[in-house]
Amino acid sequence: MTQLSVQRPNARPNRGERPGGYYWYIVPGAVGFIAIVLLPFAMNIWYSLTRWSGVGIPQFIGLENYARLFVDQTFWASFLHSAAFIVAMAIIPTAFGVFIAAVLFDYISPRFGTRIASFLRATFYLPQILPIAVAGVLWSWMYQPQYGIINTILRNVGMGDLAQNWLGDSDFAIYAVMNVLIWLRIGYTVVIFMAGLSRVDPALHEAAEIDGAGWFQRFRAITLNQLRPEIAVVLITTSVAALKVFAPIFVLTGGGPGTATIVPAYFSFTNFFTTNRVGYGAAIATVLAVLVTVIAVALLRYQTRNTEGFEK
Repeated sequence: MTQLSVQRPNARPNRGERPGGYYWYIVPGAVGFIAIVLLPFAMNIWYSLTRWSGVGIPQFIGLENYARLFVDQTFWASFLHSAAFIVAMAIIPTAFGVFIAAVLFDYISPRFGTRIASFLRATFYLPQILPIAVAGVLWSWMYQPQYGIINTILRNVGMGDLAQNWLGDSDFAIYAVMNVLIWLRIGYTVVIFMAGLSRVDPALHEAAEIDGAGWFQRFRAITLNQLRPEIAVVLITTSVAALKVFAPIFVLTGGGPGTATIVPAYFSFTNFFTTNRVGYGAAIATVLAVLVTVIAVALLRYQTRNTEGFEK
């Protein structure tokens, strides 16, 4: 009777294997991260400590740019606008996205088929695949005060008094931009939440329906609870995107009228390339990068705690 040899758990690895050899696989990514992220960020911090117009030799001035920055009203206004854009890109699209995804998944798909639900999902997602320049030009035409479709419809239905210079009036410009950002982001949230709903056990809804729970009761007690991980991910990604928003402002308003829609990324851009105050623009970019990092880490930690509690 032959005796099977069993390898001991603490057996030594083969001589050809070297412990930790897999660390070499992260070298290309680490080199890319250092070259593309860390090195430019370190250079940006250095420039933020200088007075420099972009040519010649930077003059070291220490923290003077930061001291000036924290008393700059435009800088603080830009962060207030970022808070408004977090509402437009994170809060509102998340709320609408959960509801629309639940309707498509629970009502449209069972009654009209998955093809109709998939078509509607793709329709909501369409703004995501449009280039920002195209979307910006489209909405600029729609907002045009004389012949734009929004004001034209208002005049045709007898509500011409509500027609406005949507992007040219400082009282309405930020709300007009927020509307565009909501339109751009809803499709992303719908796709994420529909993917999350596909993993929910149908037996939960069936049991609740047998017990007499209506659709809204099932939505509140089951759908929202089961989508907690997806909601956390969407809030993190969209909040960070709102803090970094640049292209829609560049295309639609250029930060105007005046500073009514300026955001930190665009404020930094104008100092870099318009006023040639590179050091000051670098200080704005540094503060924005630190803020985005802190918020992203805090949201990730919050998501991790929620996910652990959800799994338990």
